[in-house]
Amino acid sequence: MILPAGYSDDARTLWNVATALNRAAAAVSPAAVGLPPLLFFTDPARTPRPWATAVRLPAGSAVIYRAFGATDAVETGRKLREATTKAGVRLLVGLDVHLAQAVSADGLHLPERSADQAPVLRAARPDWLLTAAWHGEAAPPTGLDALVLSPVFPAGGASASKPALGVDGFATHAAQANAPVYALGGIEAKNAGRIVGACGLAGVDAIRRAFGEPPKIRI
Repeated sequence: MILPAGYSDDARTLWNVATALNRAAAAVSPAAVGLPPLLFFTDPARTPRPWATAVRLPAGSAVIYRAFGATDAVETGRKLREATTKAGVRLLVGLDVHLAQAVSADGLHLPERSADQAPVLRAARPDWLLTAAWHGEAAPPTGLDALVLSPVFPAGGASASKPALGVDGFATHAAQANAPVYALGGIEAKNAGRIVGACGLAGVDAIRRAFGEPPKIRI
């Protein structure tokens, strides 16, 4: 998919790199075929209006909705479901099975500590896309459609305290995994092209800035 007019140069760069990585991964691994090239991770503090970004994502992307126990989780999740359906984007929920069911999500994203739930979830919901976080310190989780390895570059949020893997470190870890691996952490348009061995890109702030609501023009 070529982005139409109205998208920033950063959005075009991120999407072009993500789709190129996705095609390369699918060419060598059947497990990567059909995976979203781009994952937008939400965060209650850093992405206060995630649906405004979700509706502008390219078709075929995915949103990872992380509610972190917010009291308006279902309301926000339903807004995201409406936006992602309109955009042709898949919606995954972080960890919370009940929330995922409540908003008719397409899958679940697990923190690394909960990745061992994958076989039970797979048996219960074979239609769901299942992903999990991985930081490269332990053996890669198994039984998932894809892993999200971070941080590739120095990052904010929960990864701020973790040492960056670097491009070479990411590629080495990704090659050891038994599932396709997304790159997350400090990825921006200016460094995305350096990444190799990923099945796509994932991000929070960079994707929000690139694909979020365009600035309003005052007349």
